[in-house]
Amino acid sequence: MKILVIGGGGREHTLTWKLSQSPRVEQVFCAPGNAGTESCARNVEINPENIEGLLAFAQKEKIDLTVVGPEAPLVLGIVDLFQGKGLKIFGPSRKAAALEGSKVFAKEFMNRNRIPTASFRVFSDSRAAREFLTKRGRPMVVKADGLAAGKGVVVSKNLEEAIQAVEEVMEKKVFGSAGDRLILEEILNGEEASYIGVTDGETVVPMASSQDHKAVFDGDQGPNTGGMGAYSPAPVMNEGLNVRALKEVMEPVISGMLTGEGQRYQGALYAGLMISEGEFWVLEFNCRFGDPETQPILFRLQSDLAFLLLQAVEGDLKNANVKWDPRPAVCVALCSGGYPGNYAKGKEITGLEEAGQMEDVEVFHAGTRREGKKIVTAGGRVLGVTARGKDLRTAIDRAYQACAKINFEGMHYRRDIGKKGLGR
Repeated sequence: MKILVIGGGGREHTLTWKLSQSPRVEQVFCAPGNAGTESCARNVEINPENIEGLLAFAQKEKIDLTVVGPEAPLVLGIVDLFQGKGLKIFGPSRKAAALEGSKVFAKEFMNRNRIPTASFRVFSDSRAAREFLTKRGRPMVVKADGLAAGKGVVVSKNLEEAIQAVEEVMEKKVFGSAGDRLILEEILNGEEASYIGVTDGETVVPMASSQDHKAVFDGDQGPNTGGMGAYSPAPVMNEGLNVRALKEVMEPVISGMLTGEGQRYQGALYAGLMISEGEFWVLEFNCRFGDPETQPILFRLQSDLAFLLLQAVEGDLKNANVKWDPRPAVCVALCSGGYPGNYAKGKEITGLEEAGQMEDVEVFHAGTRREGKKIVTAGGRVLGVTARGKDLRTAIDRAYQACAKINFEGMHYRRDIGKKGLGR
């Protein structure tokens, strides 16, 4: 089987790494890939948003299965395009991907299908949003409606910060057209977890639970990022909550998409949950595997990922049997100086070989490229150092020991990934 993975980040390196291990897979291509995917796939210089170019490549190479990593190609309709040409592709249709592509659609969809979420209001005028905030007299969550690379959400600490966020989103257009509309949402308190499943449109196969760390600094301080690290499993997601999330969130999404929207949802479905005192609310949906959650999750997956995704595409997940390594895994994102704001590129990375030779450690590349014999930085999140251990403490210690072997100018990372799990 020939597989094409679309994307060039840490999630895509992890996907190519895992898919290449399948005895069913002859060759993996990655478009565009990075310096890490070179070791397990053939990189192809095609932009993930060039869906016509990707289609031409898939047809030329007779690709048996395409796996979409990032959200943008899904929202552009790559699945509809490929399926219209008779090609197998893992991911939801353009209309179904609106669950991630539009936060307004997602919130209204949750209300229609009685999926628990925070109360909210939608605005298309910044003056009305500011007046609403002033009248409420307290901070709220400010969300840009469209795609913003995981950075379009501000959990304001006071009223002034909320008003400033509205101005940046709607007036200064820091996220471009993604800020044409915004949501003001009640702030929920608790602990977050990521619940990800693979679905064929009828059956949902849950992946292992995980917890992301969005804020850039230790203690969840500073602005949101695409994710500074993750670990799996997440102790906050006990067995009871796992069962309830499947029944009260994932299955209603699948049935609501089919009956209410006329869309058979096939692909990965990610629910970001806020958990407090045994209850949960959905913060957001993603229509693809999370990044960096994919790194520790797939590091623990013992089953054949290629076969699982093929089952999803072919509508045969009811017989799926997924097995997991019981050992926890931890991923720490090593980032460029200045991230999530402006950052320099082209900084040489050292220590990759030493870190990668450690037992139960994999260094997944995110923002990297090769320059001759050197590997240099090419993004905000540069590497995802991922480790397993007999328990969470061991996995954390091993991940940070590997991080200490790697260096590039301006490198920074959080030092408390997994700390909440230790507290449980």
